[in-house]
Amino acid sequence: MTVAVVVSLLCLLLLLRIPVAFAILVSATAGLWMVAGTGVVSGILETAPISATAAYEFVTVPMFLLMAEFVIISGIADGIFRAAAAWVGRLPGGLAIATALAGAGFGAISGSSTASAATLSATSVPAMLRENYEPRLAYGVVAISGTLAMLIPPSVAMILYGLIADVSIAAMFVGGVIPGIIVALTIILTVLVIIWIDPRKAPPIRHYTHAERTQALKVAAPMVLLFMAVTGIIYTGIATPTEASALGALGAFCIALVSGRLTVGNVFHAASGAARTTCMILLVIMSAHVLTYFVVLTGVTDSLIAAIHALEMPRWGVLLIVYAIFLVLGCFLDLAAILVLTIPVVLPLITSLGYDPIWFGIMIIVIGEVGLVTPPVGLNVFVVARVTQQPVGEVFRGVTPHVIAHLGAIALLTIFPELVLWLPNTMR
Repeated sequence: MTVAVVVSLLCLLLLLRIPVAFAILVSATAGLWMVAGTGVVSGILETAPISATAAYEFVTVPMFLLMAEFVIISGIADGIFRAAAAWVGRLPGGLAIATALAGAGFGAISGSSTASAATLSATSVPAMLRENYEPRLAYGVVAISGTLAMLIPPSVAMILYGLIADVSIAAMFVGGVIPGIIVALTIILTVLVIIWIDPRKAPPIRHYTHAERTQALKVAAPMVLLFMAVTGIIYTGIATPTEASALGALGAFCIALVSGRLTVGNVFHAASGAARTTCMILLVIMSAHVLTYFVVLTGVTDSLIAAIHALEMPRWGVLLIVYAIFLVLGCFLDLAAILVLTIPVVLPLITSLGYDPIWFGIMIIVIGEVGLVTPPVGLNVFVVARVTQQPVGEVFRGVTPHVIAHLGAIALLTIFPELVLWLPNTMR
């Protein structure tokens, strides 16, 4: 009964557009009061903020966000797209493929899917439309390519999952590399299939000279070096994710400084932007901590695990049900809210079935990518529609083939979990 009341209150607060962190905090606090009384609630609220955010790894959040802000200031995203276009321009739909590669590249140094989608909308969509690409194809590939920022390290979603699930953030970062490549290739293959079915959707192939390719590589080189430095020192064990995040922020600052676009105003804007997002994530983690106390005291997780085992379903059947729940939730909530609401309850069930928590975290993020481009929320779709001044429905129609292809990628990573776990298992 208490759980039903808490869930109903949470849904009501979310429908009233109360920020997710406050909606979870209020409903979890109400549930704790109903179960344990005022004294327990006071004790938890006094200690939860410190215990939830005192983790040393939390420093990665503001540092990687600051790195993303400096990268945006430097204008390096334009260089990434031009470099990709120069090298794959001779392929059918070269600019669309370049958009996917640019999404992977920009995601590797931003960690924000909305920032990636907005940047790609402002750079690659005009370029594709000038070359007479079908608008739906252009909008769709930009919306789905922006989601790669969630999967390719460093990723704020990975940090949030690591903090909530109490797993290694370094392992999450390294585990996302191969899935990120697979998903990027899925986007590229989807573009090629679309153009193979109807060649009119893309213009004739354009050739670039050797000089244009060389110049494009020089422009994109700082991004490649920054990504290799951040990910490489984490994988080799030279530095922790926290130390790597500080080095990444410093490197991005230097790139912005050399670009000549860095001003005192820009530095203040970057710092304040990173601080605002950090505070939002901080509140989300604190709320998740309070919710975890409620889940433990009510025994929701134990009851769920016992009920699932009583059904005597195969573990893959349970996993498919969990996938379906996350796909539905992704249509209505952003990934941060989904992680906070579900991980305290679902992760113990998944681990009791023998699945690896690192693998599961990567899978949830891949599923979250689908949620970013499916109605009715589809945050990336709304970002693309706003930047390009196009109807939301047109963008949704353009991204539909990519959603179907993403489901295939999810199946591949589920059947072969080694694709996720191989690199983390080789870490020093």
